[in-house]
This record gives sequence, C-alpha cells and structure tokens, in this order.
Amino acid sequence: MTTADHSEAPQLPTSRVNFAKSAPKAFRALIGFDAAAREGLDPALVELVQIRASQLNKCAYCLHMHTTDARKAGESEERLHMVAVWEEAAHFFTDRERAALALTEAVTLVAHGGVPDAVYERAARHFAEDELARLLALIFTINTWNRIAISTGKAAGTDER
Repeated sequence: MTTADHSEAPQLPTSRVNFAKSAPKAFRALIGFDAAAREGLDPALVELVQIRASQLNKCAYCLHMHTTDARKAGESEERLHMVAVWEEAAHFFTDRERAALALTEAVTLVAHGGVPDAVYERAARHFAEDELARLLALIFTINTWNRIAISTGKAAGTDER
C-alpha cells in the first residue's frame, strides 16, 4: 500500500491511556458539562462551533466525528467545506453563526491575544446572556474534548464514544 492509499483502517495507538475507562468520574463530569452547555442551543450551531474548534486544534478525531454528526443532522456539504474559511465565505453563514464562530476562534486561540472586546460584544448582540454562557461552555468543552482525543491518540474515523 502506498502512502496515498487511504483505504486502510486507522491505526489505534496501543500505549495511550483510555481516558473514559481510567478516569470515569472525570469523563462522566465532562459529559454532563457538555450536555448542559448544548441545552437550548441550535444543534446546527453546536456542530459548526465544534467543527471550527477541532479544525483550529488539529483534532482529526473530533473533526471527523462532528462533520459526520452535522451531515446526519442535515448540514450541507457546501457549508461544511466553508467552515474553515467562514470569514471569507460569510454569505454561507448567518450573522449569529459568524458571531459564534468568531468567539470560538478567540476562545480556542486565547493564548494569541485573549478574547477581544469586539468579538465578545459581537456575540453578546446575537445571544441572550444565558445562551452566551452556554455557548462559552460549549467552546470550553470542545476544546477539552480535542485535548483528550489528541493526548490519548484517538484515531479519526473510529468514533469511539
């Protein structure tokens, strides 16, 4: 098989910890936090946020999972392809989605300059305070999931949930 042949099943690392089995209380707590964050948010928006954070964090496992979930929920291939370049393809997304994506980028890349007031205020114009808090929580959780998947060597395409 050549390196260009992508038909081989993903290889799972054998030496990395299984976080869910080894830290079940922490894993369950994160699942609860994630569920609370999603509550009342538009499922399509949830997937867009998770996709964008996963792209920025280079988490292939989560990116595969959330693009698959978005497709199952009826998201178009066209919009999925535009998430990575949402600022240049603004007409594919609503003002609310763009505000959420901007906040996702700022929080995910917080070490690169914090969360600018303009980005936060833009999101605050589109989300009620309780929604904004849950959106922030969603961004926190996907960043945590990305770090778990990358650190423990989760292979894209396995969707071990």
